[in-house]
Parts: sequence; structure tokens; C-alpha cells
Amino acid sequence: MDAKYPSPDDNSFEQSEHGLFGSESGSDSQSSEKVPLTRQAGSIRSPSLPTPNPAQDVVKLAFGAGGIYASFLYYGSLQEDVFNHVAEDGSSFKQAWFLQVLEAAANVIVGAMGLYFSGATKNIPQKFFVISGASQVSSKAFTSLSLAHGLSFPVATLAKSGKMAPVMAGQLLLGGASYGIRDYMQVAAIVLGTAILSLGKKKGGESHSTLVGLFFILLSLTMDGVTGGLQKRLKADMNKVGIKPKPYDFMFWTNLYMMIVAIFISFVLGEFTQGIAYCVSNADLWSLIIKFSICSAIGQSFIFYTVAHFDPLVCSTVTTTRKIFSVLLSIFTKGHQMSLQGWFGVSLAVSGILSEVHNKVSHSQKLKSKVSM
Repeated sequence: MDAKYPSPDDNSFEQSEHGLFGSESGSDSQSSEKVPLTRQAGSIRSPSLPTPNPAQDVVKLAFGAGGIYASFLYYGSLQEDVFNHVAEDGSSFKQAWFLQVLEAAANVIVGAMGLYFSGATKNIPQKFFVISGASQVSSKAFTSLSLAHGLSFPVATLAKSGKMAPVMAGQLLLGGASYGIRDYMQVAAIVLGTAILSLGKKKGGESHSTLVGLFFILLSLTMDGVTGGLQKRLKADMNKVGIKPKPYDFMFWTNLYMMIVAIFISFVLGEFTQGIAYCVSNADLWSLIIKFSICSAIGQSFIFYTVAHFDPLVCSTVTTTRKIFSVLLSIFTKGHQMSLQGWFGVSLAVSGILSEVHNKVSHSQKLKSKVSM
């Protein structure tokens, strides 16, 4: 996942769908803080807590969830538009690493502003930020490359929703995690549904995917698995040294290393100058890319806002269900012609996603019940 804070993909931790590394640690640090007890007249009591205000909570949730949905629904739509763009000479935009430079730069700027106002955490170990930044930016670039090489946006998004498969593998190998049968069944439903959609034909007989596009999305999922394992390692290392980074620490440092890696690779591949030249020749694409990058940074901030005011599970539910609406929005607004087989694949994958959300909610309620006993 979904981790409790976003990956820059949203699609993230959503990125995340999208989705920000390390936020899992941040959320755990929040949720694990214990309320101090005070002693009075020979008895132990909890200090008075603020009285909940349901009306304010509804407004805050509407603001946070609405911001996440608006930012990342538009983000996904813009991403599809960028790689569907065709110039007058028939050429298309394929400089995915150049795109990652600009997206990461926008997140670094917003992250730096967040650190300025909230204060930065000192002595944060940088090793895993470097490695995770490299794996995350690779994941995002490979997703973009899958779109640039003909994979349809619905297939790519559903495939990324099944990233729990490589994440589970990565955490089993690198993080020592364990999972139940339901976890495996949920992942199987998402993967199988995505496969049915990708192998199916449109009404006109054309496939929703290409072999090269599928290759890149598999590479992206592999990078998600590496990132998932690294996150668990980072969490353990942070706990050992007693450091609790703030959300914008993660946003700034992760995206800084993502940007550095993207700059290096884009120069090596020649994409940096090619990307600038293409955008100069196609001014309308500049507008799409700038809005795409801004939506990524704003979306991350809305995720942080939501996690700060609610249980991380609420944010995870919002970012997970957002992917379903991104797929449906793409199908209905971008001219994707779906066959019955394609709709069956979408339905199966969506059922796996919703089961994952339900499982998280049920697990959270059980934990709360145990604590209250």
C-alpha cells in the first residue's frame, strides 16, 4: 500500500496512486504515542481530552477527502492526456524521466515550504531515503513509460492497485512480514481482473495493452515491492534511534532524492534536452505537465492534512477508492470502448480493491475493540 502516508504516486502510498515513502513510519509514530497518565488522590486518571465535534470533523473530512479526490482524479486525467498528446508532426511525448524531474521538483518545493512552517527533524538517517527515492521514482517513471508505450490508463491504474502483490513479496523477503489467506485472495482478484482487462479486446477489436507497456508496468510493480521492503526497514531503523520524522520531512527528502535520480537518468538517456525541446515545440503540453506536477504536490499535502486529523485508515480508504473512480473517469471521458470481458475484468479487480478496504476497516475496528476492553 497502502501505507498510511502517501507515496508520491498517491498511487502512493497513491505515490503513492502516484503514492510518499516513509509516511508509514510517520503515521505509526502518531498512532503509537501514548496518552500520559496523571496520579491524583491515590488513583490514576487520564488527562482531559478535547471534546469531539462531529460537525467540525465532517467539514474537515470533506475538505481533506475532497482535496485528495479532486487533486488525484485530475492528476490521473492529466497524466493520460500527457501521454496521449500527439504533435502536428505525429510525434508523441515519451520522456518519462524528464516528467519525473518536474513532478519531483514541485513536491520538493511544497515539502520545503512545509518544513519551513512545521520545522525539520534533525539527524534523520539518509541511506534508506536515497535507496527508496531511487526505487519510487523508478516505479513512477516505469508507469509513465507503460502509458507512453500503449498501455491503457485503466489497465495501468488497476495494475498499480495490485501492487500489494510485489509489496507483500518485498516485505516477506526484506521485512519479515506475514499475511493471511484473505490478503492473497484480494491480490489475486486484482491481478486476475487486470489481466482479463489487459488481454481483452475493445469493441473495435483493438487490445487495451501492448507487450512493451505490460513490461514497463511489471517493472513498476517490482519497484513497488522493493520500496515496500525498504519502508519496513526504515521504520525499524527510525525506532531504534528514537527518531520520529514529520510528514514533510518524508515529502522533502524522498522527493529530493527522486529528483536527483531523475535528473541523472534523464541526462544519461538524453531525455532532459529532448523533453524541453518537445515542450517548446508543443506549448500546450507545457500547461498539462505543469498542472500535473502541481496536482501531485497539492494532493500530497491534502493526504498529510487528512492523516493529521483522522485515523490513517481513513486516508488509506480515500486514496484506495480514488483509484476506482480514476479508472471509471478514464473509461467514460477518454473514449475507451469496453467489451463485456473488459467490464468483467474491471469488476473483478474493483471487488478485490473494495475487499482490501473492508478488510482494513474490520481489522482497525477489532483493534479498537481490544484496546477499549
